[in-house]
Amino acid sequence: MTKLALYVPLKARPGKEGDVADFLRSALPLVEQEPGTVTWYAIEEGPGQYAIFDTFETEADRQAHLDGKVAAALMEKAGDLFSEPPQIHKLTLLAAK
Repeated sequence: MTKLALYVPLKARPGKEGDVADFLRSALPLVEQEPGTVTWYAIEEGPGQYAIFDTFETEADRQAHLDGKVAAALMEKAGDLFSEPPQIHKLTLLAAK
């Protein structure tokens, strides 16, 4: 079972919702190159509300993802796309199917 996860809620700047969705879709090929990222989800939670949820086997895999290209791009575009800075929540999974 994967044991670790990240949850990153994202609030789009007004008028930037389409740009946020496009950015999240464009990140998939980068994540696919990360062997330690078990699952990765880009989520639309509601109008202007997005999130990233991903899972990992080890802390080293999670840290590699945080040090990777998607995280760098997220922080680079944060001021333009998001009304609040991204908050990265490190989670421990208790059960999964």
